[in-house]
Amino acid sequence: MLPAMFKIPTCPIPGVRPSSLRLRRPLAVLSLGLLAVVLAAPAEAGRAYVSNEDGGTVTVIDTGRMAVVGTVEVGKRPRGLALSPDGKRLYVAVSGLPKCPPILPDEECAKLVRDRKADGIAVVDTVALKLVRTLRGFTDPERVALNPAGTSLYITDEDAAQMTELTPRGRIQGTVAVGREPEGVRVSPDGRWVLVTSETGNTVTVIDANTRAVTHTVSVGRRPRDLGFTPDSSSAYVSGEGDASVYRVPLPQGEPAVKVAQLRKEARPMGVAVDGIARRIYVSTGHGGTIAVLSLQDGSLIGEVAVGGRPWGIGLSRDGRELVSANGPSGEVAVIDTATLTVRGRLNIGHGPWDAVFAP
Repeated sequence: MLPAMFKIPTCPIPGVRPSSLRLRRPLAVLSLGLLAVVLAAPAEAGRAYVSNEDGGTVTVIDTGRMAVVGTVEVGKRPRGLALSPDGKRLYVAVSGLPKCPPILPDEECAKLVRDRKADGIAVVDTVALKLVRTLRGFTDPERVALNPAGTSLYITDEDAAQMTELTPRGRIQGTVAVGREPEGVRVSPDGRWVLVTSETGNTVTVIDANTRAVTHTVSVGRRPRDLGFTPDSSSAYVSGEGDASVYRVPLPQGEPAVKVAQLRKEARPMGVAVDGIARRIYVSTGHGGTIAVLSLQDGSLIGEVAVGGRPWGIGLSRDGRELVSANGPSGEVAVIDTATLTVRGRLNIGHGPWDAVFAP
């Protein structure tokens, strides 16, 4: 028998399957010394990419060593990120539209001089860690998504109130009119659906990826920012910055959308990541300063992880063991151990961390 110090607790941990806590038979025959190492081992190290909106760069971090391993200059106001399926190309939405502080009225923002030549999708070679080209043909792109096959990029053209589809080499395939000020864009894991959030229209546009036809426009919470799909592509969860809400949009019908969570009033929900293995939804809360962890089963709040700064974009590792939070004004990223829901470390990486994505 194992000494008491090595026994696995039998009490349930919210969001973690009991089966994941049981010892497998081969492990029981390991020596106690080796077993201690196995139980104490950190999550497998990963590489993550973080865009720095105010610095014009993408920072590459090793989450295992909690170290910056590279910085790539990509252009003005880098925000949304997407990785090719093989991880060899990183696509970064860059924009020449000046950043407007929240206190500046819209009419004053409109007077700021913009650089339309800076708008595009920067393409980074992740092996050489260098910018190889910038794709053009759209205005003020905010987010970018890539289909599972790696054959189509989807861009939110915030100025034009449309979604643009193009090939990874930059050939425009078509455009789709969506709600005002589109921001979030995601492709379902099965590649069938493209969903776009409209932050001033308070809607999500559901697009058939094969035909580029709008099948539904669904009302959700106020100022929807981001969304995340369940692994089976049957639902998407949408963050509402303006009313601290999280909505579920069922697919393929798209409606009715159902509010599954109401976060505390201080929360300003932004980034969304869905973990189908642990049955969780992770939502960054902006000015709330935390990552909210929700049950995928019923939307109930499992807990919140304080990450500092103002968490915006978040990235979940493929195995679900780590989550990176880009913490805007603080210039930091936080790496969260999802098994314990604790911050494993923080890194100061630059100016205005905005989005994060893990390498395969």
